[in-house]
Amino acid sequence: MKNSKIFAAIVLATVAGLSLANVPAARAQMSSSPPIVVKQKARRPVWLKAEVIHADSHTLMVREEANSLNVHTFTYADKAQRKMGKVLDAGGYQSGDRIKVLWMAGGSEALDIKGKPSKAI
Repeated sequence: MKNSKIFAAIVLATVAGLSLANVPAARAQMSSSPPIVVKQKARRPVWLKAEVIHADSHTLMVREEANSLNVHTFTYADKAQRKMGKVLDAGGYQSGDRIKVLWMAGGSEALDIKGKPSKAI
């Protein structure tokens, strides 16, 4: 019984020693090469063909013509605000009107709006 305990302790110590011997040492990663610089392209505004859902003096909600599941809500830039003021004075855009919105992709500000509003109801 005493010999089996000693043998088990020796086997355990050997297994523990072997498992520690296979672990690589942690080393810091050093690089002497200069960092890679990626030049970003300047973002340009794009025209979005859309159908009006709702338009008022503060916001414009539209549905994309290319993908009707995409709905965008815009606020107005100064130029678009002046244009929308004139359109709203004449009756405004109605639901279903087809327009084009100039915007920075990924943003929420309408830079310009083109499209003829339908007759007010």
